[in-house]
Amino acid sequence: MSQTTQTAVAGADKPQAMNPVYRRRLMQHRVGMLFSFLAMGLGLFVLAWILLTLVFKGVTALNLGMLTENTPGPGGEGGGLLNPIVGSLMMVGLSTLISTPIGILAGVYLAEYGEESKLAQVTRFVTDIMLSAPSIVIGLFIYAIYVANVGHFSGWAGTFAISLIAIPVVVRTTDNMLKLVPNGLREAAFALGAPRWKVAMIVRLRAVKAGVVTGVLLAVARISGETAPLLFTALNNQFFSTNMNRPIANLPVVINQFAMSPYDNWVSLAWGGALLITFSVLLLNVLSRTLFKQQIPG
Repeated sequence: MSQTTQTAVAGADKPQAMNPVYRRRLMQHRVGMLFSFLAMGLGLFVLAWILLTLVFKGVTALNLGMLTENTPGPGGEGGGLLNPIVGSLMMVGLSTLISTPIGILAGVYLAEYGEESKLAQVTRFVTDIMLSAPSIVIGLFIYAIYVANVGHFSGWAGTFAISLIAIPVVVRTTDNMLKLVPNGLREAAFALGAPRWKVAMIVRLRAVKAGVVTGVLLAVARISGETAPLLFTALNNQFFSTNMNRPIANLPVVINQFAMSPYDNWVSLAWGGALLITFSVLLLNVLSRTLFKQQIPG
């Protein structure tokens, strides 16, 4: 660019810089960016503070005994978290088996027939309500319709409660992912004579299977740390038990109980359990965002 051209451009920019409207908008932009960076910095600082505190206090409880021994009695030394770990794995695993097919099928129905059916609109509305409902309300609901009728707490009640939390997550994720499939792919399948159910289940669902798996992993991460619904359903069990028809130990409730106790050993185990469950959820979130990345076919 010649010197004459540069002078002309500088002369053209100068009146714009002197424009009061431009200067006001530029100032608003800079102030907005400043507050955005401050908010981001505050959030990262609090998150780092929580994680560092959790690691600092929880790493001292990490040992082989924590994974191989049952919870100790009040005032006892040693012990571990084997029984709540097994109980949590059983309930979360069964909840995943229940919520995954229900959530995926409901999401397919909403994406394929959602614009034509009033039932689909009601389903989407109820799903949105369940997504925002407090988990303790879901726990009370299962307590009222199941625990109160059978007369005792149980692992099945806890499984049903966290399943109701996981299902809406899978439904909305599946619904949103299926809407990303181009119409051209559907039209090509219809042109080949495929029925609508086969287009929905084989063509569209297969095209976004990675996104659907991501939704399932996010649902598992969501229910892994839920405490409130388990207080009214699975309760707790100090001893090792795999009987799902009786109260069963689980990590969230044990962490809640041990953290509020006056015993140093229990408090230490609570920090260790909190560290274990936090990094398990963190690992699931990382997996859902890295291993299952997928490009939607165009």
